Amino acid sequence: MSHKSKSFSLTLLIIGIFLLVVCGGTVSAAKEVSVALLLPGPITDGGWDQLAYEGLQELKSQKGFKGSFTENIGQSDIAEITRGYADDGYDLIIGHGYEFGSAFIEIAPEYPNQFFFATTFQPQDNIPANIQYVDAAYYDASYAAGALAALLSKSHVVGFVGGGDNPTQRGMMNAFISGAKNTVPGSTGLGVVTGDYNDAVKGREAAITMIGNGADVIWHAADVTGLGAIEGAVASNALVLGAYSDQTGIAPKHMGASLVMDLNNMVQKLGHDVANGSFAAGQEWQPKVSEMWHWSAGGKDHNPAIIPNDLWKQYLQIWNALNW
Repeated sequence: MSHKSKSFSLTLLIIGIFLLVVCGGTVSAAKEVSVALLLPGPITDGGWDQLAYEGLQELKSQKGFKGSFTENIGQSDIAEITRGYADDGYDLIIGHGYEFGSAFIEIAPEYPNQFFFATTFQPQDNIPANIQYVDAAYYDASYAAGALAALLSKSHVVGFVGGGDNPTQRGMMNAFISGAKNTVPGSTGLGVVTGDYNDAVKGREAAITMIGNGADVIWHAADVTGLGAIEGAVASNALVLGAYSDQTGIAPKHMGASLVMDLNNMVQKLGHDVANGSFAAGQEWQPKVSEMWHWSAGGKDHNPAIIPNDLWKQYLQIWNALNW
């Protein structure tokens, strides 16, 4: 055999081995994207944590993705748990809450080839190039809830129950009060940030106290604490607006509508963004309120037995104006 023939045969052998390895099953041609979801509360909270968890489960059911999660993460455990997932090589680590914003600033530079996402505002101007934050239209949504509450109220007093004591929750409370006052002149907005997302008793007490001070419509943004607020409102015969998920089933005779946050879709979008190379790291995502939120009431956008259709049409003018 000539030298030229031997070289050609060797080339074919190398190509054949390469195709066997890549296509034959020992190494996948397309790497699975691994996603870790870090949750501050339980996956059974009926809202913030549960919706994100359901999004992860949906993502995992799709070809090319795998995922894991940890729930009920305390502030002191964030760094250890985040680094644990990063050390295990997860492609995307989602910290689902305000608590993760500053922590990721410290941790992300240690893992420059992996991505991080925190479901909160960008905490400072300069951030690592592998983190993405989100302005999830919290304040527009809260303003919208305050506007609807004011239109529903007979006493012209409405109330907000918040969860963790952080700037986002305080900002949502202020936006809710502004929405009420700007929509119906003379309205009074009451608000309590309880300091806890997972204490139904605190939510119930906050709602009952505000109702005792004249409020007849209550909205919350407080997960398990919010479930307590709904319970307190129902016990006091006040109307309620739900948050994060469609909570109509909890109080069908008192719930006008729920402002649902599309966290399920958000988690799926983030996974696909990493998979297709479009993950917008190093910046803050700023969706419109209608891209992140929608109203729902048992398959409709509102409960006409509580929110008359003519009032809902009036309200939609306010909602639509927020989406410009």
